[in-house]
Amino acid sequence: MIALGILIFFLFIIAASSIKIIRPYERGLVERLGKFKKELGSGLHIIVPFFDRLVKVDMRERVIDVPPQEVITKDNVVVTVDAVIYYEVTDAYRVIYNVSNFDLATVKLAQTNLRNVIGELELDQTLTSREKINLRLREVLDEATDKWGVRITRVEIKKIDPPKDIMEAMSKQMKAERTKRAAILEAEGVKQSQILRAEGEKRAAILKAEGEAEAIKKVAEANKYKLIAEAEGQAQAILNVFKAIHEGEPNKEIITLKYLEALAKIAEGSSSKIFMPYETSSLLSSLGAMAEIFKSKAEQND
Repeated sequence: MIALGILIFFLFIIAASSIKIIRPYERGLVERLGKFKKELGSGLHIIVPFFDRLVKVDMRERVIDVPPQEVITKDNVVVTVDAVIYYEVTDAYRVIYNVSNFDLATVKLAQTNLRNVIGELELDQTLTSREKINLRLREVLDEATDKWGVRITRVEIKKIDPPKDIMEAMSKQMKAERTKRAAILEAEGVKQSQILRAEGEKRAAILKAEGEAEAIKKVAEANKYKLIAEAEGQAQAILNVFKAIHEGEPNKEIITLKYLEALAKIAEGSSSKIFMPYETSSLLSSLGAMAEIFKSKAEQND
């Protein structure tokens, strides 16, 4: 019974060691007696115990942190560069059998190419051309790691740190640039304000002049109509006088007017003159008539 139990235990261990489960994001490489046998996909698989060895490869995208390193730019400025690399395995066989330590090999390759790429750029270009550096590094690393069955998906520069004195100089330069820009913007604002004010004053003066011209025009039009009316009235009066004189129908107003005109002509002489109103003639006529009446009555009494 003990021997049977031991046998069953060993059979269980053998069965358990022969059953392998590969997850969806993994690939399995089977080696038999030190020789590559086959590649397995995800699922349940059975291998020969003691003869076969299963090597699992993670096919998911992974990241490698490249340690910070000092790099010299084209203009001889030392900067500290830190980067990360994202990659994914495309061929499980090559990543296991073509390189012994892929992560270490990729880090060293990235550091070497960082020196080459940044060494071709000046400091200002290095600080403003991160996308260019990322793209260049990805192309170089992807080409180098293709034989290892790995694809570099992207490379990201985390930070680029110039020396402290360079940082202080850049800070002063940026401050001066901002001050200059602020002064320019302020001057532009004052200039624009003065232009708008001048345009407003010009427009107001034009409107005022137009208003005064319109007022003068209206006054002139009113005076014109008034003079025309007066002239028409005078013409009508003259016409009435003319008709009264020549048609033999003078009225009291016309006689008075002619009387006043005659007085003006008489007064032009240098001799002394006494003017009596026009109504005095009728009064004198009445007094003469009364005198004749009194005289006739006196003669009859004699």
